[in-house]
Amino acid sequence: MITIFNSLAIILMLAGAAFMLAGSIGILRFPDVYCRAHAATKVDTLGIMLFILGLALFEGFNLVSIKMLLVAAFVALTSPVAAHALSRRAMLHGVKPWTRKQKKEG
Repeated sequence: MITIFNSLAIILMLAGAAFMLAGSIGILRFPDVYCRAHAATKVDTLGIMLFILGLALFEGFNLVSIKMLLVAAFVALTSPVAAHALSRRAMLHGVKPWTRKQKKEG
């Protein structure tokens, strides 16, 4: 039974690392602030949560795993709110969204 939990924990951590890698590539490749905020929150939030859930499963049921689950819940609540606040600030300061007619700078 321990082998099954360890295998599932490793799969969750690898999936989380893959999502975080995809989000990091998205932050580097996307053309404007709004697309980058999308990549940072959607993909990285899921990646961090999968990684933390894998760590909690690997640790077993104890106080440390409960704290990890609380951290995952905190990330799930705060990361999208922070991205929304940053995107709203960018919009209020006049940052225009990228359109297909514009060329990507750099």
